[in-house]
Amino acid sequence: MSMLGNSHDPTAFQEPIQDGSDQTFMADVIEASKTTPVVVDFWAPWCGPCKQLTPALERAVRGAKGKVRLVKINIDENPAIAGQLGVRSIPAVYAFDKGRPIDGFMGAVPESQIKMFIDRLAGAGGMDGAVTELLAQAQESLDIGDLGGAAQGFASVLQVEPENTKAIAGLARCYLASGEPEEARATLDMAPDDKKNDSDIAGVRAALELASDAGDAGDPRALLAKVQADPKDFAARYDLARALAARGDLGGAIDHLLGIIERDRAWNDEAARKHLIKIFDAAGAGSELAKQGRRRLSAILFS
Repeated sequence: MSMLGNSHDPTAFQEPIQDGSDQTFMADVIEASKTTPVVVDFWAPWCGPCKQLTPALERAVRGAKGKVRLVKINIDENPAIAGQLGVRSIPAVYAFDKGRPIDGFMGAVPESQIKMFIDRLAGAGGMDGAVTELLAQAQESLDIGDLGGAAQGFASVLQVEPENTKAIAGLARCYLASGEPEEARATLDMAPDDKKNDSDIAGVRAALELASDAGDAGDPRALLAKVQADPKDFAARYDLARALAARGDLGGAIDHLLGIIERDRAWNDEAARKHLIKIFDAAGAGSELAKQGRRRLSAILFS
């Protein structure tokens, strides 16, 4: 028990980040976590990923403003506690609360996930903020076509909030944009029954319907060539819009449908306007794409 001795200067706890050791582990972590959650970062000077992870941990802990503490333990100099906890690779991070390990992860992870990890320990209010930020980052990644980054962000939110409809819908959109509609449908099934009509979920469902509806639209490149040769070939332009929407290019589809409406509002029993409304639903009523599209449609219809 001597290696878990509690000889320690209590004034050190005024600083939320400190170096720890096998000898001070009981005071630094076990006893301290009875009042404030403590994160333990097991690292070593030769560990490259540790050099990325530790600064991110420090930033997140300082951002928690005293609600979480960080103890950094160099396992080269202090192997005993790491061995007792079964640490086999580093970086390794453990969270302690009320004297017990409650959470943790191995390896370097994105800073957004680190912040969410710390905010979860800090309390529900901080967690809400972390989830909102991570959702925004994931949506931004999706908007610029970074499907891998977007999927990782949405999946991270679902790890802590499995019923978060924005994350479920976002992950489903990632699958749809990757050409995996069945995976998208399976993801939507994760939504609880009382949230299956949520606007975000409904939007993806509408996008899936657009994708299945465009099976006979044709090759977008060939259709584009027809439209370029004859801008008034509304049938080709309409099929091009359908094909683009099926591939997730809702913005391109909107442009071509508005092009038809601008030239002939009544063409084919207003087929372009009707399909445009479906695309607005698929994009999400509150999306910027839908808002801009509706403004452009209004300008054409009421000019």
